[in-house]
Amino acid sequence: MNTYNISAASPRAKHVILIGLDGWGAYSVSKAEMPNVKKLMDDGSYTLKKRSVLPSSSAVNWASMFMGAGPELHGYTEWYSKTPELPSREVNKNGIFPTVFSLLHESDPKAEIGCIYEWETIRCLVDTFALNYDKHVSEAESNPAAAAQYAADYIKKAHPNLLAVIIDNPDHVGHATGHDTPEYYAVLKELDKYVGQIVNAVKEAGMLDETIFIVTADHGGINKGHGGKTMEEMETAFIISGKNIKKGHEITESMMQFDVASTIAHIFKLEQPQVWIGQPVLSAFEK
Repeated sequence: MNTYNISAASPRAKHVILIGLDGWGAYSVSKAEMPNVKKLMDDGSYTLKKRSVLPSSSAVNWASMFMGAGPELHGYTEWYSKTPELPSREVNKNGIFPTVFSLLHESDPKAEIGCIYEWETIRCLVDTFALNYDKHVSEAESNPAAAAQYAADYIKKAHPNLLAVIIDNPDHVGHATGHDTPEYYAVLKELDKYVGQIVNAVKEAGMLDETIFIVTADHGGINKGHGGKTMEEMETAFIISGKNIKKGHEITESMMQFDVASTIAHIFKLEQPQVWIGQPVLSAFEK
């Protein structure tokens, strides 16, 4: 089991659990039956106006969320980017634009870091050299509960300092049936149970008092697609809850996708590279 030591620059929490729901538009939050997610909102801070980078599609936005910068700098510009279409302005020793995973690993090689994902392209965006646990849930279509179960097992076994769990299904139903449809809301209801399962695993692992949860998305959608410039496609929720986070606080300042990485870096007191343009959402934190 990882024995992560608090450094002189004491982090705001020892553990961060990032739960990403692909294609989860902020417009849906008020209408969705998601009690576990809404409890995190009530117990923490949130905005429903975090904006995606353009295009408002998957790989470019997951990259921006992990890399603290937009496509102009990291170079991943399309929904299915596995390698940069533009030369990355800067790369680390592993040959990839600096990610929040690599920053934490370089700062503390003993930190336990994991990523569990249903869409295989995610592994091209996180810097797998920084991961202790790299899990592609290839059986997600036949077993939608698998990612949450892998997460729960990993949390209880390894007590990760940073874990990202990226679930793809809102995007799937959005393309197949449509966003803002009864089928879409049925999937969100089901995914909320998985969020609850992950939170319960943190409790069972004895980590709750030292954990910050983040629940967010890469983009929303309209009709059966995304990638455009409507607010339904571009606005996503950002919910942060846990140790040292204000309760019942609505974040009113503007927030962009790349601010997620900066906020996680702030939690761990990591030095942000100059090439990052993100800013931590400081108003969410207790003084």
